[in-house]
Amino acid sequence: MALSALHRHLALVGFMGAGKTTIAPEVSERLARPAVALDEEVERRYRASIPEIFERDGEAGFRRVEASVLGDVLERRRPVVLDLGGGAAAFPDNHSPLAADAFTVLLDVDEPAAWERVEGSDRPLAQSREGFARLYEERLPRYRDVADATVASGDVDGVILAAGGIHHEAGSLDRLGELIPGDGPVALVGDRDVLSRYGGRATAALGDRLASTHELPPGEAAKRPEVVERLWRELDLDRDGTVVALGGGTTTDVAGFAAATYLRGVAWVPVPTTLVGQVDAAIGGKTGIDTDRGKNLAGAFHWPARVVIDETLLESLPERERRNGEAERLKTELLAGAPIDVRGAAAYKAALCLRDPFDRGPRRWLNLGHTFAHALEAGADYELPHGEAVALGLVAALRLSGRDTAPVERALRPQPVRVDRDRAWDALQRDKKRSAGAINLVLLGATGPVVESRPADEVRAALYSLTLD
Repeated sequence: MALSALHRHLALVGFMGAGKTTIAPEVSERLARPAVALDEEVERRYRASIPEIFERDGEAGFRRVEASVLGDVLERRRPVVLDLGGGAAAFPDNHSPLAADAFTVLLDVDEPAAWERVEGSDRPLAQSREGFARLYEERLPRYRDVADATVASGDVDGVILAAGGIHHEAGSLDRLGELIPGDGPVALVGDRDVLSRYGGRATAALGDRLASTHELPPGEAAKRPEVVERLWRELDLDRDGTVVALGGGTTTDVAGFAAATYLRGVAWVPVPTTLVGQVDAAIGGKTGIDTDRGKNLAGAFHWPARVVIDETLLESLPERERRNGEAERLKTELLAGAPIDVRGAAAYKAALCLRDPFDRGPRRWLNLGHTFAHALEAGADYELPHGEAVALGLVAALRLSGRDTAPVERALRPQPVRVDRDRAWDALQRDKKRSAGAINLVLLGATGPVVESRPADEVRAALYSLTLD
């Protein structure tokens, strides 16, 4: 079973009326992948409509044609969003090719709703309600057999979350054992406070799979080389093992990096317990630790086997920690250009990371405000909370974009901070490439996020406007 659509085709399956044709173009746009409708490919190749092929060759003949075209589509190197006809996934000959080359999502629809959508159409197999209902019951088990994930019909965010390997469900911490792929041993990693609060539930959920538990220092102190070295010494997993990172962004950063490098890479599953983690840090496989020269200077891209997001874990967050996460959620809302909740923010980031898993293109949009934020953190000797730094960075980015800063100021109430300005400016210049006296920044253009070069003097003035003399 595939774990995500990373580097794989994303196939949408489901019964007639499940909404595959409706949803595929939007999923295609968000993932920047071509949308391919299998029925249209068949009609184009054979220069006949589906009803005409059915009439000429019968259903068995049509299925052979369909399987041949599907095989050709799956051989394409560039991943696509594939809309399969209602019967394609029910045809047994198609199961193995889909398993080999695609991540398959079942769009779930009940039979009455499906009939209401297709009644009166020219679909050959939807000409009588009785036959339609019988076919629905016959095909549903086959869809479930081939599907890697199941999502409600019409749920675009749900499709993208599934494609990114993200499970979003209230109470999912208590299902952790069944949500971690495979059946190998598990090493649980978390800091003292998180393990004290949630370790018992995680331990009970993991059951016999739990091989060891590892306690990290709190906060940024966890992201030190000596902490990773200790994890390497303590871990006793084979290549079938999984590291589970239970905690905030620092925990997922260091545990993910340890998983990426232990035995040249074992599976890992982040279970973020903070808002920052659930909307940002735990998604996309970017892991790292700090060095003496700065934050996140040693790291690896290591896509999680699964991300488990349980919003009920946020209920005990201190207000300051929640506001830190709100800065990242609001950043995503600004990028999306629409109101967005935790689930939507996670889906937005997942889509960008599937488009650009190694951070060489549009994934850089997620750095909106962060060039300034990282500089402020350095200038404050990393004693400034990340969310407060991001809030200030968003103000600077909006000003340089010619946008109103009121949404950030109302929601986050950022206040100028006292930092070492020279150190902050030096850090900012190291954070992004500069050339010919200009610095690259993520800003908001007329139609969405853009990467622009701005004169160094203008950027420095924007940075200093966030600080106290």
